[in-house]
Amino acid sequence: MKHWITHPLVKGQASRQAHCDLPPGTYERELGREGFFGPASHVYHAHKPTDWIGWEGPLRPRAFDLNRLDAAAGSPWAAAPVLANAALKVRLWRLEGRMDHLVRNADGDELLFIHHGAGDLYCDYGHLAFRDGDYLCLPRGTAWRIEAREPVTALLMEATNDAYRLPDKGLAGPHAIFDPAILDTPELDEAFRAQQGESEWRVVIKARGALSTVTYPFNPLDAVGWHGDLTVVRVNWRDIRPLMSHRYHLPPSAHTTFLASRFVVCTFCPRPIESDPGALKVPFFHSNEDYDEVIFYHRGQFFSRDNIDAGMLTFHPCGFPHGPHPKAFEAGAKHARKETDEVAVMIDTRDALEVAQMPAGVENPDYVHSWSPRERAASKSTRTTNR
Repeated sequence: MKHWITHPLVKGQASRQAHCDLPPGTYERELGREGFFGPASHVYHAHKPTDWIGWEGPLRPRAFDLNRLDAAAGSPWAAAPVLANAALKVRLWRLEGRMDHLVRNADGDELLFIHHGAGDLYCDYGHLAFRDGDYLCLPRGTAWRIEAREPVTALLMEATNDAYRLPDKGLAGPHAIFDPAILDTPELDEAFRAQQGESEWRVVIKARGALSTVTYPFNPLDAVGWHGDLTVVRVNWRDIRPLMSHRYHLPPSAHTTFLASRFVVCTFCPRPIESDPGALKVPFFHSNEDYDEVIFYHRGQFFSRDNIDAGMLTFHPCGFPHGPHPKAFEAGAKHARKETDEVAVMIDTRDALEVAQMPAGVENPDYVHSWSPRERAASKSTRTTNR
């Protein structure tokens, strides 16, 4: 248990309520601990905290176009690595057709987010069809394989030596965001029975980062029944009903979908934008000093980012303030939009993430300059000249 010296104070010009009715001409920055759950202060700046004009050194905001990453593989164990730490491994996987073997992760739970495609999951617990926008949560030790009916692109999030859980919904109650009763689970149906047989099957097991292969003279997915409270679950972002407040911009943690001991997975879904005149309409500038932030962009017009397309991923390690891009901030201030039109997966990690080696062209090295007032002025001048 961590303890902080806390002593709430108000100094100088400050708003009465965080994220609302800011002093004229100011920009609010939240300095917080423990991923929006710990103590925090709100500082009101005369300039945007992201209006830097230069940046040197290894710490910086980063952006990756995962559409350019060669992630085609017959097995998830050959998926392209993206980010990792001791508690989490993030990989990108593309699959066409059917896997000709089973896999089993002995190192942790797997959470698959289906970015593109559709198909069928076969596992120890039965058969489960899936489509784009689905999360598939696979408990540690589950044997499984996929048959893709449409080419699949999936973001794989491995909770190393950990398990995924549902968040505590608090005052909103257990049925908020999504009712656990909507979680879909595999069935021992005709499709599951049809894939059983006496032909030879391999199970490739990942344990301690190494692969071992066990061969059976039959398909080991041969269950005829089971009972218990451990199984694969599926939920689609379309089933998520995000928390909203028309008078207050909620923090990203309000959109938590799954959590593990050292990180959380949140889902940003379409929702109405705050209608109260005094409430912030865009994500607030913040310095989240305990968590690295990752966002994978799935579809739509992305609320707080400019020049970001579906299939891209941004990475903001802790240690500096970040917030919306200037165009998003200006659009929010002008009440230009009434609702968001984005679907994105956010991962906040308690431990620092390392970026995998990637081919040239995947990372955008100029992303760090996309907040710069000089870059904006140069871009505006270019557009004016070209008219």
